[in-house]
Amino acid sequence: MTTALPLESIETASLDELQALQLERLKWSIKHAYENSPVYRKKFDEAGVHPDDLKTLSDIAKFPFTTKQDLRENYPFGMFAVPMERVARIHASSGTTGKPTVVGYTQGDIDTWAGLVARSIRAAGARRGDKVHVSYGYGLFTGGLGAHYGAEKLGMTVIPFGGGQTEKQVQLIQDFKPDIIMVTPSYMLAIADEFERQGMPPAESSLRIGIFGAEPWTNDMRQAIEKRVGIDAVDIYGLSEVMGPGVACECAQTKDGPTIWEDHFYPEIIDPVSGEVLPDGAFGELVFTSLTKEALPIIRYRTRDLTRLLPGTARTMRRMEKITGRSDDMMIIRGVNVFPSQIEELLLKQPLLAPHYQIVLDKEGPMDTMMIYVEATPAAHDAAELQSAGAALRRDIKTFIGVSTGVQVKPVGGIERSAGKARRVIDKRPR
Repeated sequence: MTTALPLESIETASLDELQALQLERLKWSIKHAYENSPVYRKKFDEAGVHPDDLKTLSDIAKFPFTTKQDLRENYPFGMFAVPMERVARIHASSGTTGKPTVVGYTQGDIDTWAGLVARSIRAAGARRGDKVHVSYGYGLFTGGLGAHYGAEKLGMTVIPFGGGQTEKQVQLIQDFKPDIIMVTPSYMLAIADEFERQGMPPAESSLRIGIFGAEPWTNDMRQAIEKRVGIDAVDIYGLSEVMGPGVACECAQTKDGPTIWEDHFYPEIIDPVSGEVLPDGAFGELVFTSLTKEALPIIRYRTRDLTRLLPGTARTMRRMEKITGRSDDMMIIRGVNVFPSQIEELLLKQPLLAPHYQIVLDKEGPMDTMMIYVEATPAAHDAAELQSAGAALRRDIKTFIGVSTGVQVKPVGGIERSAGKARRVIDKRPR
């Protein structure tokens, strides 16, 4: 019999207690970065600020931002704030658009990270005795090992499968009967497709909870996955530069946006153009400052994720609105700002079209062009009905987004599958 797991006291502490802890830890983190990272010392000195200038939480706005470019310019280990002999592990981003961003962890950092992922899994509804199937990639990507260590910390039984081999994933889910799966939402759809290909309804599997992250996904996508797979779909958030998965996670009882673990990460929302700090509730770019990281303290890191900060509900700590887009995911098509999540939201309203899609951008003379490739659902066979569904999607995009596009409906399996983050946009336009 499974049993509920108790909350940590800080999760339900008073706001005053939480903010007092944040200020204490923020002062330490700023001082640690300044005294032990030559990069941060230089950045602070050039900005004319000193750790002693931080007297209140709002004083963080006096300090300069950190960007992915800072990490790339100091590749590989130039931003570390501890000697290499204290670095217990190294992770890195994929580096598909340049040098990878490299992050280091002391043993203390790894213990903190495992604790926060454990907290996240518990918030998602895990119970002692549950089995967790981890389909995030292992290796330099933080997803697999982050999920693995957190689940073990919580006392779960871990099935460390990793990405790919979808047919075998389904076989082991059937054989091992896990309660929880941790995976990207797009790959969960591929797993569901494989269940159906093998003649097994995915909703009849043992899975009770899906903890999905590593890519933006809409609430419409949540509803589609929950209906199809028969699970509670919960959003976990993180990025390697800040820690990895477990910076924030939705609580199962509310599913109203990820709760930020504010005792370890201080969030801000800024105007992505001016950098001005915006009040809670305003929509803008999410910025994080680490409060307890040792190897790589991160000060005012611009995540490029677009969201807003909201009051806490299931916990004292603030939530963030579900992230469905990034400032660097925005496509500008003939002067119109378009996000993949907007396309996804309209696609999911067409019952004959599956939630697998790819957007291809190109140029025809001086004009931008956009073609959207989508798949038919397995139950859709009538060519005229599929043509009508594609035309309806094209009309909706023109009506609600304001840009003309082509839509091509492909057969089942016609869109490439990814075992990790889905490749939603292919931009063929000349640079």
